Amino acid sequence: MPDTNEAAASESSEAIALEAILNAQHPEKEAVALWARQNLSDPALLERDEGCEFWREGWNRCAEQGIQGSVISADFGGRELDLITAMLRFEGLGVGCEDAGLVFGLSAQIWTMQATLEKFGTGEQKGRWLPALASGAAIGAFAITEHEAGSDAFSIKTEATKVDGGYVLNGTKAFVTLAPVCDVIVVFTTTNPEVGRWGITGFLVDINTPGISVGPNRPKMGLRTTPFADVTFENCEVPQSARIGGEGSGAAIFSSAMESERAFLLAGSVGQLERHIAQTIQYANDRVQFGQPIGTFQSVSHEIADMKFAHETARLMLYKAAALQQRGEPSMMAAALAKLSASEAALAGAMSSIRVHGARGYVSEHGVERGLRDTVGGVIYGGSSGIQKNIIARLLGLPS
Repeated sequence: MPDTNEAAASESSEAIALEAILNAQHPEKEAVALWARQNLSDPALLERDEGCEFWREGWNRCAEQGIQGSVISADFGGRELDLITAMLRFEGLGVGCEDAGLVFGLSAQIWTMQATLEKFGTGEQKGRWLPALASGAAIGAFAITEHEAGSDAFSIKTEATKVDGGYVLNGTKAFVTLAPVCDVIVVFTTTNPEVGRWGITGFLVDINTPGISVGPNRPKMGLRTTPFADVTFENCEVPQSARIGGEGSGAAIFSSAMESERAFLLAGSVGQLERHIAQTIQYANDRVQFGQPIGTFQSVSHEIADMKFAHETARLMLYKAAALQQRGEPSMMAAALAKLSASEAALAGAMSSIRVHGARGYVSEHGVERGLRDTVGGVIYGGSSGIQKNIIARLLGLPS
């Protein structure tokens, strides 16, 4: 006989997911969108985007609203929300906040760094860092990529050599999100290069540990308000208590983090696409050419219809992945589909918005072109669209 409590929880989870899918103006989502419009509207955004400047004040405001603590256990100062509700909140954040870099930075910390720490960290590690991350007092980063190890993540060269009482780390991590502003970093190393992925080991390290140097913020095409940098470890000594999991368990830990990231990292982008659709519709109704609103022209209306189709598809994939993970069921396929559909939909939608806006979409002052620049990275980070297609093909039984 099935467990009654488990069956009831499953039915409740399914009901929450169905309501999230069917109600595009879900109260949870709309409340966060309204809060973001009122509290995260920054008149200096254009200047910060040009200068690649992180908005710490906005980050702190989000912490006060409970964003960083959304899924952290209440034992560590979090709100312990279910995944569906957390997705609704991040979707709303994307709708209401025009600083896509801020939303991305929050997502990166929550769905990779925090998720790894809460699932695999020791009691001591969680007790020290999760309350600080939830409150905004600390910022966390997640580092696996290297200049010669991108899609082939397990070819990393950063080494952790065992010594009495701990390890010595040497190597460089590349393009680390939030590195210039972080306080703590999850870093993946190899403790046994000869066995490949089976020698990968993770560590949780205070960024102020001697032997760590953080490079300058790297200017980039989009998400310019999210700082990226290289992080170098040079004879960096860490205690054994800094290790996450056992030696050689890093590949499994990383894979778990990537499944979470693929499924949820772009929830904010789904919300941002909704905002782009609304802005584009308004412009199509207001802009008059040849004596009529441009929205009456089929070429324009079809662009917007395509945006809506892509948006709805991405939402379905997002909440399916969240529902499966909430139920503890396999979600690798759903996560890959969610990442692929959300990233490609956001990119195509931003391009459509520029086409409809014309010259006003191309110049920087109106912010439309920034929307395009901010979406390009989505088809690269967290596993490129090609990698997601590889995962989908493999799970369909095609040779890999």
